[in-house]
Amino acid sequence: MGEEAESMTQMTIPVREFEAHTDAVRAVAVFSDGRRVVTGSADKTLCLWDLEEGVVLKKMEGHRNAIRAIVVSRDEQFIASGDYNGELIAWDSDTRNPLTQIIKAHFGSIYSLDFSADGALLATGSLDGTVKLWSTSTWCLQGSPIDCHAAVYCIRYAPSGEHLAIATFKDVQILITDTRECIANFTAHAVFNLSLAWMPDGSRLFSASTILDPTIRAWDPSTWKQVGDPWTGHTYQVNAIAVNSTGTLVASASDDKHVRLWRLSDRRTFAIFKHSDNVYCVAFSTDGKHIISGSANKKVLQWAIPEVALREDSPQERFVKNVLLLEAPSEQSTNNAQDADSTACFHP
Repeated sequence: MGEEAESMTQMTIPVREFEAHTDAVRAVAVFSDGRRVVTGSADKTLCLWDLEEGVVLKKMEGHRNAIRAIVVSRDEQFIASGDYNGELIAWDSDTRNPLTQIIKAHFGSIYSLDFSADGALLATGSLDGTVKLWSTSTWCLQGSPIDCHAAVYCIRYAPSGEHLAIATFKDVQILITDTRECIANFTAHAVFNLSLAWMPDGSRLFSASTILDPTIRAWDPSTWKQVGDPWTGHTYQVNAIAVNSTGTLVASASDDKHVRLWRLSDRRTFAIFKHSDNVYCVAFSTDGKHIISGSANKKVLQWAIPEVALREDSPQERFVKNVLLLEAPSEQSTNNAQDADSTACFHP
């Protein structure tokens, strides 16, 4: 027990730093082959990385504005990216070339993208208050836009494909995918429901919010009631949340410059991965042994998950109160003005 506690106080640096973007990294998506990661940046480009070699396979250009969202289809055939000008591009994952011209998908910024479980549709969510569905065979709009009556910050299909969860400025809405019928809506957070993530088996939906309520909350899809107390620890808005493939760990990225690693069974923070600037996106590696994060400091970082977090939960481990602090190399913040503002206002 003493050795365990001691190991939880060690400090380290990322396994690897990826540098190619020239502005903040706003989005990250991992391929299931475990080797490739794609990132989207305010520099208007996507970078496709080789995780093992730590090199850029290709810098993908085509957007005319800062990229806000990216997603990889479940069959990994497509990459989709959306920007602050409401423009959408679909890419071929193998050739890394655009499959479409720029599509003016929305009048407001595209904040979120997700492919349906069967890969037939791409959903786009925007600050213009709508969600739109696009055919992945024609890249044409399917049906009318879904009016959410408030700015849309995140959209996530349930693993089964049965439901589409939509996080808006004022609430979280649950739609039946086939009929688009809204079967539930609830006020998950006081305001600004920023991020969503499903458990792999669909048994829980997680939500996160801004500095006004920098918590993570869990929701039961059978009742759409909150499960347990809010998860507290972050001190500024939570920009993104991710769940590992086994459904045992949750990672959250925040403007407090931290990624927190939580154990789902008891909502305990196992590790804090410390960055030099705001953290906008986070994902688990396919093998579940690493976390990939993107930050305002223009870097993509790969972190090793502590072995204690990968082991089966034991009563002895629950008594360990120390938190592992994993710290990136010290450097001058590249976004000081934004840091100053973040204490007073929401800056998505």
